[in-house]
Amino acid sequence: MITPTVAVIALVIALILFGPGKLPELGKGLGKGIKEFKDATDLSDDDGKKKKKEIAESKKEEPAESKKEEPVESKE
Repeated sequence: MITPTVAVIALVIALILFGPGKLPELGKGLGKGIKEFKDATDLSDDDGKKKKKEIAESKKEEPAESKKEEPVESKE
C-alpha cells in the first residue's frame, strides 16, 4: 500500500531525475498509455463476447441436411 509519505518521496525523486519541465509530459504519456491499454482490453472483451454469442447462435441453428451414407456394395 502506498502511504502519503512514500508518494511524496517518489514525487521528489521524479522531480530530481526528470526536472519540473519534463514531469507533466511524462504524466500525460502515462495517462495516454493507461487509457489505450484500457480501451484495448475493453475491445478484446467485446470481441470475445461477440464470438461466444455467434457460437451459441450457430449451435441453435438446425443443420441444413443430415446426410446418411448408404452402404456401398462390393462387386466381388
